[in-house]
Amino acid sequence: MAHTGSATATRIVELELIRLRPAPGGRNTDSDGPVLVRVADDDGVSGWGELPAATPAQWDALTAEFAPALLRHSWRRPTEAGDAWADLPRDSAVASALDTACWDLWSRQRGTPLSHALGGDRTALTAGVTLARQVTLESVVTEVNRQVGSGFRRIRLEVEPGWDADVVRAVQTSFPFLVLQVDGGGRYTESSADLDSLRSLDGLGLLAVEDPFAPDDLAAYARLAAELRTPVALGRPLSSVEDLADAVRAEAGGAVNVDLTRLGGLTAARRAVDLAVDAGWQVWCGSSAATGVGRAAVVALASLAGVTLPVEMPGAGSRNRDLVVPPVRAHDGVVPIPLAESGLGHGVDRAAVAERAARTLVVDADGPREVRAERAREARGRRR
Repeated sequence: MAHTGSATATRIVELELIRLRPAPGGRNTDSDGPVLVRVADDDGVSGWGELPAATPAQWDALTAEFAPALLRHSWRRPTEAGDAWADLPRDSAVASALDTACWDLWSRQRGTPLSHALGGDRTALTAGVTLARQVTLESVVTEVNRQVGSGFRRIRLEVEPGWDADVVRAVQTSFPFLVLQVDGGGRYTESSADLDSLRSLDGLGLLAVEDPFAPDDLAAYARLAAELRTPVALGRPLSSVEDLADAVRAEAGGAVNVDLTRLGGLTAARRAVDLAVDAGWQVWCGSSAATGVGRAAVVALASLAGVTLPVEMPGAGSRNRDLVVPPVRAHDGVVPIPLAESGLGHGVDRAAVAERAARTLVVDADGPREVRAERAREARGRRR
């Protein structure tokens, strides 16, 4: 079957669901490890997506409800794939894995890079990195130096009450020209002390103050955004495009972290980028991805013209073996957008996946069936 235009309908005939161990060398467990999703059409063309951390309930929903629903549904464009699970209980992360896999498949069918299929036109992206909370100010500066030495041009610092302005000033003293933003992780309240702490960040030239309050307190975000000159950024409060629309109407910020896993996939994330740009908000693409499959999708999304802030990438010192070839990494602070290959632009390393696989199911018209270790071993050395 030729796939040359949007008029050709696609029907998924097989899904492969691969639950990975949470980390290399970890126990063979079904608890909260990443899941890779492969969808295939009747010509054998495949597309990949990632569920970064699947609870047992999410695994059950994926295998028993979402995957069979997609098998019963045909679609002409990947924006229509989500109709398959529209009547199921909402799970943004599960939907994101399937939606991304359908976008990858659709792009591969047409021989076009995923970034182009989404409407992106860039060839490379500036990379940013997030630093977890350190023990001392000295260790913060040391770790920032490590990341700057690897070429990162934007550093996102995790902050909390009592560990905020002094941390920023310590970094700025050593790196006065470094672009910084902070992530509050919802750890602040509207108490006088916490608001004073947030105000103390306002004159430090930060790119943004992200997620200072609890995700469900949009009114607090709006009050802070009206007071600060520094853009207030939202990430965790947004689990749908409708949430972002509510935040825009409430004037609850000026920047947004578009995380495709949190929003439900590339279809929703692309809409979120358009909505934010139309509202005059700054945009960057964060990543909760656990493997290169998810990060490759993030890179494709970040190629959109409206995404003007650095894309989130693993920092220097990340040792986990990636599961795609070539690995999705920043080089001297720049992430290349693969344009020579269709779809995600990265081949899945089946040997590396087999080494980490805790459980594999294949779902087709005959229902789900377990793939035993013998077949997984046969996959080693193959890349698709």
